[in-house]
Amino acid sequence: MPMPRWWGQVNKRVFNPAELRRGKRPVLSHVGRVSGTAYRTPLDALPVAGGYVFVLVYGSRSDWARNILAAGHATLTVEGRDVALTAPRVIGEDEAWAAVGDDAARPPRVLRITEFLRMDLDVSAGGA
Repeated sequence: MPMPRWWGQVNKRVFNPAELRRGKRPVLSHVGRVSGTAYRTPLDALPVAGGYVFVLVYGSRSDWARNILAAGHATLTVEGRDVALTAPRVIGEDEAWAAVGDDAARPPRVLRITEFLRMDLDVSAGGA
């Protein structure tokens, strides 16, 4: 796991609410797999052909990633518009960077991030 899980808990309780208040980052809306609670998680969303890629800074076992993988869908709010996403899957760094391209900023190597979440636009929900 690239980042310690305890830091993820700090991020979830301190930094994420601050980012949501600022309203400048993309926000992924999803539902808790056990609780059914609606969550909003600010993330970097990397646009790719037919969808988006998300960097799994805390790995695929982070709560938000597990929620989305269990539900099979989520909504991304980016630049004030909602985009329906579906078909979440964990991909490796080679596939992620091939999809994103060379122009995208990459996380620092020291983080050792090897997992990414890819989701497709849900064209049946108007995600195109």
